[in-house]
Amino acid sequence: MIKKESIELSGFFDQGVTFSGELKFTNSLRIDGKFQGKINSTDELIIGEKGEVDAEIEVGRISISGIVKGTITAMDRVELFPTAKVTANITTKHLIISEGALFNGSCSMETKSSMDHLKAIPKI
Repeated sequence: MIKKESIELSGFFDQGVTFSGELKFTNSLRIDGKFQGKINSTDELIIGEKGEVDAEIEVGRISISGIVKGTITAMDRVELFPTAKVTANITTKHLIISEGALFNGSCSMETKSSMDHLKAIPKI
């Protein structure tokens, strides 16, 4: 079993929250509601089981248990848990797909140097 590090959440969109637009954050953000637009961070995005996201996503890491459509670029890791339903083109160094997760799209496993442009994402 992999030991998970403690996560400091900057924000949380619970069920019943619907948001459209551009979202930037530091530390970690969890979405259990609905989001449409652009998400940008060098840190971790967590999509809970009830989360539904249709977005252009550029983050450091993303963990998905809900529904995601769009594009995902993650500097470090994309992890799809058993309840994940993802229709996206993914660019990342590490892709982890748990048994039961659904993934439709493409994945490009990029090297560190080809993803350096993401480090230019400003922290707020």
